[in-house]
Amino acid sequence: MTGQRLDKWLWCARLAKTRSAATRLIADGKVRINGERVRKASRIVQLGDVITATPPGRLVVWRVRDSAERRGPAPLAQTLYEDLTPPVDEAADEAQMEMRTGKRPTKRDRRRIETFRALWS
Repeated sequence: MTGQRLDKWLWCARLAKTRSAATRLIADGKVRINGERVRKASRIVQLGDVITATPPGRLVVWRVRDSAERRGPAPLAQTLYEDLTPPVDEAADEAQMEMRTGKRPTKRDRRRIETFRALWS
């Protein structure tokens, strides 16, 4: 592997549904490579790089293992990276489960959401 554009790699690894969504994620400053914030989608990803991303509602930490010429099925996408994501905090997971009731969030719920988002920003 000589390298691949970051936006294309994120799309092939199925972190983003489209390449434009991957580009937007990068432009918003939600992607880091080896701890360094990336602002350009054209940044080349190398074998062994550690990518940290915060797509809406979650945190992922992946080590690049391979690249792909095109987007394939999910089992193929899972071979492109090694998942290093830390385990989810049970309190945060419980707060998120409370939010899935289908009702509007209360003021308390909104405060929990803001606290949770502040932790991952």
